[in-house]
Amino acid sequence: MNLRYLYISFIAVVLSFGACKKDKKNNIVIPGTADFSRYIAVGNSTSAGYADGGLYLAGQQVAFPNLVAGQMKLAGGGNFSSPLFSADQANGSGYLKLTGYNTDGTPQIVPVTDKLAVRDVIQIPLIGTVTLYTKYSGDLNNYAVPGINLRDVTNIAYGNYNGYYERMLPGNSPTNTTPYLDFVTAKPFTFFTCWLGDNDVLGYATSDGTSALYPLTDKATFTSTYNNVITALTKSGAKGVVVTIPDVTVIPFFHYITVTGLIAAAQKINIAFTTLYIQALDANGNYVTRAATNADLIMLTFNTSQLGATVNGLPLYGLSQANPLLSKEVLDVNEAAKVKDYVNSYNTSIKAAAAANNLPVFDTYALLNQLVGGITQNGVTINTNFISGGFFSLDGTHFTPRGNAYVADQLINVINTKYGSNLPTLDISTYNAVKVQP
Repeated sequence: MNLRYLYISFIAVVLSFGACKKDKKNNIVIPGTADFSRYIAVGNSTSAGYADGGLYLAGQQVAFPNLVAGQMKLAGGGNFSSPLFSADQANGSGYLKLTGYNTDGTPQIVPVTDKLAVRDVIQIPLIGTVTLYTKYSGDLNNYAVPGINLRDVTNIAYGNYNGYYERMLPGNSPTNTTPYLDFVTAKPFTFFTCWLGDNDVLGYATSDGTSALYPLTDKATFTSTYNNVITALTKSGAKGVVVTIPDVTVIPFFHYITVTGLIAAAQKINIAFTTLYIQALDANGNYVTRAATNADLIMLTFNTSQLGATVNGLPLYGLSQANPLLSKEVLDVNEAAKVKDYVNSYNTSIKAAAAANNLPVFDTYALLNQLVGGITQNGVTINTNFISGGFFSLDGTHFTPRGNAYVADQLINVINTKYGSNLPTLDISTYNAVKVQP
């Protein structure tokens, strides 16, 4: 062997090693063992940037996958494309905005209905009304579909039932036959986040508990389907992060309006009103009328002006045993327990799939329960309170820009820990919480 060549090679290796050490010292962003060249986001509304009761351009732009992808780009990540609405249709599906406060401190929330991207409204047999949106045909990395359940991912007809998915497909409803899982895996990718499963419980929790359209997904079905999803996402060697399902019973959708608050409001009219009556699930699985307790959760969508009014042809809505709040207005204590049981089961399946495939877990169940007590980061405090908490948007379910930034930070920490990358986190104080708009 040529000793001179060996010596030069040895020096080159030493210099190369020294350069790597210098890069780390100078805070050069590295991917570690991950490859961020084509990152995709698989998920539902939380990954799509849905906020304030709708999907619109400003929300899409600060969806947490977009924010994470921006940090990945510092470590060699590629472009990250989302199915953004155009500027002239920036309000997408429409959404809610806060215009001010009433004298009693309650918020003035109004719908935004201009510059929409609605192209048609059709009727699908057995499904009902489906809103279709302006088609998107560009590159895709963020495949998130608001409203999708885990059980929907292999449904060949789903591209006809969900307008948000339909707008990403080349075909028009009702001619689509591409299952969601096939769609997201059709093009090679190197890294993914998978946040699916929320809607498999949230639909039930926010409905009347009896609707055939919003059942809790069978636990065994959830497990087998989730395993199939992770197998498909990892079969070509891609790395990623799986996300657990949050504790939906702690979101402000179920805590802004309270039983105590409604009784207090009723007593301002008549001191004799001391009880709120609700339709609630009993131990035998039947819905019965009973007095509400503080363990029963009133939904944010309840129209408080109906309290005590004539509703369903009867007087004293919610204040008379003969005219209780309907189950669609309340997540009662037994329904909440059922929801938690299913969430815990689903999360056990998610964590098992992660362990079997050597994937890290981003535990949003723990995250939201921590946020109940509040956290302070970058000089701002966020918690789960409606509007004032800064984390949740006006629908009480999805995130503000600041909430998305915080989620992005926590996800980045999971990625860095598992893959040895050093993606920088964001300054959440530079992102808006809920703000008053004219």
